[in-house]
Formats: sequence, C-alpha cells, structure tokens
Amino acid sequence: MVAIKRAKRESMQGGVEFKAEVELLSRVHHKNLVGLVGFCFEQGEQILVYQYVPNGDLRDSLSGKSGIRLDWMRRLQVALGAARGLAYLHELASPTIIHRDIKSNNILLDKDLNAKVADFGLSKSIADSGMDHLSTQVKGTLGYLDPEYYMTQQLTDKSDVYSFGVVMLELITARRPIVQGKYIVRVVQMTMDKSKDLYNLDDILDPFIGLGTELKGVEMFVDLAMACVEELGDKRPRMGEVVKQIENIIQIAAFNAGTNPLPTLASYEEYERMDSTTDLYSRPFDYSGAFDG
Repeated sequence: MVAIKRAKRESMQGGVEFKAEVELLSRVHHKNLVGLVGFCFEQGEQILVYQYVPNGDLRDSLSGKSGIRLDWMRRLQVALGAARGLAYLHELASPTIIHRDIKSNNILLDKDLNAKVADFGLSKSIADSGMDHLSTQVKGTLGYLDPEYYMTQQLTDKSDVYSFGVVMLELITARRPIVQGKYIVRVVQMTMDKSKDLYNLDDILDPFIGLGTELKGVEMFVDLAMACVEELGDKRPRMGEVVKQIENIIQIAAFNAGTNPLPTLASYEEYERMDSTTDLYSRPFDYSGAFDG
C-alpha cells in the first residue's frame, strides 16, 4: 500500500518543489518523517510515491472530519512525534533542513496515530557555511508564518519552531490559526490568566481533550507553545529542547492518570475498516495556502 501524489499534467507549477522534495526525502530517514518510496519525473509526469499513512492529517482529526477523536495523552504523543521529526531535521540532518511549512495539514497520523511530518516541497537546506540563516523569498502558510522571517526574509530553524508553536495551540483548542480575523496566538495571549486553573482557557480548549477530567500538564504545554511563538527568534527554544519538555509533560500527565505514557486508543478502528483501495492522498501538487510574498 502506497500513497500517490501526482502533479496536474497541464501545469508545470510545483517543479521546483517536486525536485526539492525528492532530493530531501532521499537522504533523510526518521520514523516521524513520511518516507519516500519512489518517484517519476519523465514524459510530462511528476509523481511522488510515499509510504501509506492511513489516518489522514492532524487537521482532519482536530476538526472531527476524520472521525478520530484525540484525548489529551494522545495529543501529547502527536506533538512529541512531530517535534522529534523536526528536531531530527534541525539538529541531526547534515546540512540542517528547515521545513518552512509546518502546519496541522502536514502532520499525518499512521495506523497507531503516531505523527509523521510530511510535504517537504518548500524545505530549504542550510549548507555548512558558518551561517545559521538563509536569505530567501518568504514562503509558508498564513497563520503559521514566523513574523520575524516575514519582516526580514532571514530564514532560520526558529521559523519552524514558531510554526510548531501554532500547531501546539491548535492541538489544545482544535481551532484553525485564523478564524474570522482572530489569530489563535493573540486569542490565547489575551485570554490567559496564570492565576486560574487551566490558565483560564477553559472556554477555548477543545472539549474532546477531556474537559471535566483532571488534565495535568496543560499549563506547561501552553507555556511551551507561547515560548515557541515569541516574536523574536532568539527567545524561542530549539526543537531539541521542545522535545525534552514535551517528554516531561507526558511523564507528568501519565503519572497523574496512572496510565502508560503510550495508551491504546481505539478511535482509529473505523479507518482500518475502510476499503483498502481508498486513496486518501492522491491529489495534484498543492502548495496552496502557501504565502508567496
């Protein structure tokens, strides 16, 4: 079983993104990154063949579209998996790779609901030149775009950290980054009151997260998310530190619940009963939603 991503024959748009994705995925291998099985770039075709990831993307789970409901512990595990994939790109890949389009649509869930970072068409490598940034045209997705990168056109790994912080806020609220002109980062900032339980965020937390039960670690998770979305990149943590902090939050949440940090969740059983021929990811190269300024 594989997933196919095919460009529209009448459009050559996406050629640069296609080559970037092939080159990058051919040299990186990590359990939290979607694996490339093969590709075709001839006779007018641009086709990428990926490992099949059956449970759709994180956005569909948070919106309820997929039928999958994620509890607090599973959301923490999804955050950890995605963070580990990014930390690998930033700190272990040589040269460093910046994804540049981290968002909930680009985090896929496998049969066990483990997170896999996908869609590397906008990714950039920083060659070992002593520079920790790249001067490049601004690309990304509105709502997730690092404001410092937007203003300076200086791309760093902290730009991915900002985007990941927005995803963290999505994980606890299930809201899109921008809804009716309201930006989730600003909404959380204005609503937060650290003197109250759950930082006074009860009204904007996703009810399916387990409201009504004792949720341990939510405040720590919010603190980490807000550190990731600091306006200045120098104030944001690196992804390796984000991984360590999420691991710590998971241990606290698991200890409080008296459960294994890796609970079994049956919410994906419906997907396992789907017709195996269903192609969830066959679509033209779609970097739509990408901001190109």
